[in-house]
Amino acid sequence: MLPELLLPMRIPAKRIRALLALAALVLSSAPAMAQVSWRMTTEYPQNNISGIGLTSFADRVAARTNGFVTLVNAFDNELKISSGEMPGAALDGRIAGGDAFAGALSGLDPVLGLSTLPFVVQSVEVARATNARARPLYEKAFADRGLKLLYLTIWPATGLWSDHALAGADDLPKLNLRAYDANSSAVMRAAGANAQFLPMDKALAGLKDHQLNAFLTSGDGGAGRKLWDFLPHFTAINYAMPVSIAFVHSEAFAALSEPMQREVMAAATETEQSQFALLAHRTAENYARMRDNGVNIVEPAPQSLVAALRNAATSTIASWEAKAGTDAAAIVAWARQQ
Repeated sequence: MLPELLLPMRIPAKRIRALLALAALVLSSAPAMAQVSWRMTTEYPQNNISGIGLTSFADRVAARTNGFVTLVNAFDNELKISSGEMPGAALDGRIAGGDAFAGALSGLDPVLGLSTLPFVVQSVEVARATNARARPLYEKAFADRGLKLLYLTIWPATGLWSDHALAGADDLPKLNLRAYDANSSAVMRAAGANAQFLPMDKALAGLKDHQLNAFLTSGDGGAGRKLWDFLPHFTAINYAMPVSIAFVHSEAFAALSEPMQREVMAAATETEQSQFALLAHRTAENYARMRDNGVNIVEPAPQSLVAALRNAATSTIASWEAKAGTDAAAIVAWARQQ
């Protein structure tokens, strides 16, 4: 058929019709590009700051790619994949990616535990600047394992939820406490608490079975899980401002055309910016919700309690710096001087 189409192209009037026919033939024989769907997950509820981020990212990706790339999000650990398990689940194809609590990923690379180091950052501004400095290290840690970092979410400051009021350092040995990563577990044990690092679903089970009487988490994490049903006291120790990290399998990202890749990353940048904007009022909103549900918020925290935790943190920070390397240690040193 092609010679028949090309023959009349010497005649200008017929040339256009011939070209159109040829184009139609080529297009009709080409396979249609299939839409892309990424299954993403988070341990946290949809109304938690992590869940809000995934929802926002999904909306932005769909809008920017005109529906070519869509996200199917699973919240509240629906898929039974904890933050620490998400990288492996992405690599073996169970999910495309997710939003994982960074502290739980420190087993992949120590640098991913930077944001959970105790008493390193004490303000939103310093948290943002510190993570901006650390971002290239985060990206490399993910890339080395076949994963693509999409965006960061900074969480409100971590505090202590407990079933009784904490008057000071002497109350720490009375706590059977859920810590949120290896670093925080080590610090709390050094301070005298019976602490263990547990994924959120196991921690909630332990709380309901009365094996735990305290949680180390933010007002955001606690409010999303309604911890007030078991732990009606919150002590604002301002322990850390952790991050969660949204990522996708590098192969899934590389399979997109370059224009689609640019749109996905633009959506990621917008999501990170909106997540940071959300943080400005998040603590106040959480506290209001907590008080409405009978939580007793102690702020500032008792001095002896904070002093004991700061002292206990010294060796954990030093150990982390030795494992994480000089570039990461330099970022921590800068943050502590702010």
